[in-house]
Amino acid sequence: MDYATYVAEAKAEETHWWFVGRRTLFARELRRQGISDDARILDVGTSTGTNLRMLGAEGYRNFIGLDLSSDAIRLAEMKGLGRVEQGDVCRMPFEDASFDVVLATDIIEHVDNDLKALEEINRVLAPGGTALITVPAFQSLWGLQDDVARHKRRYRKGPLLMQIRRADLVVGRNYYFNYILFAPIWIARQAIGLFKVKVSSENDINTPALNRVLGLIFSLDVAIAPWLRLPFGVSILAVAEKPESKTASF
Repeated sequence: MDYATYVAEAKAEETHWWFVGRRTLFARELRRQGISDDARILDVGTSTGTNLRMLGAEGYRNFIGLDLSSDAIRLAEMKGLGRVEQGDVCRMPFEDASFDVVLATDIIEHVDNDLKALEEINRVLAPGGTALITVPAFQSLWGLQDDVARHKRRYRKGPLLMQIRRADLVVGRNYYFNYILFAPIWIARQAIGLFKVKVSSENDINTPALNRVLGLIFSLDVAIAPWLRLPFGVSILAVAEKPESKTASF
């Protein structure tokens, strides 16, 4: 992403309905997985720090971010949300089995070789460790935010889960979310393209009143999505696990 996009995200992520709702969803999934407060957690593709904000607020004590962009790292560190190292998700600067949990939320769609990124996530996870992965869904939803974020693709759930399994991770809970706003977002993105609306990010298309309304809708969405399991949504969440090491028998 370019600097203007990072700045827009840095300004929005604390209160914007989408970031707030995602943090709520991720926090619930981590607690559901029984992740302890002292677990070693890596947030891959930290950007300007939205997941670091959630990890600190939830009381996790041992976490670190990783991002390729020096601009994103600087913006995240200015907020004092935690330490962020510079590195590529496909060549992470960490030893094997360094982490109990990896958050890879909206990152693998940015890289040419998503399988390599998933294999790297597997490598840095300790046996029995958990990966929480999210990606944007449905190519028909491609819009301004995909362009400014320099996405390579959007996903369907089946192909995503296949890639996760190819990386030798075991897929657990998985579902689409942000389904209530699926049609409005599709319409809005078509309108932005048709009328050539000039904004640096979709995050800029917001007002306090709209943010409150969309926040209420999205909070309902992320509460129900894990149980309703509808076959569509703007995003996909998958929880995966690195298998425990096999013990040799004699």
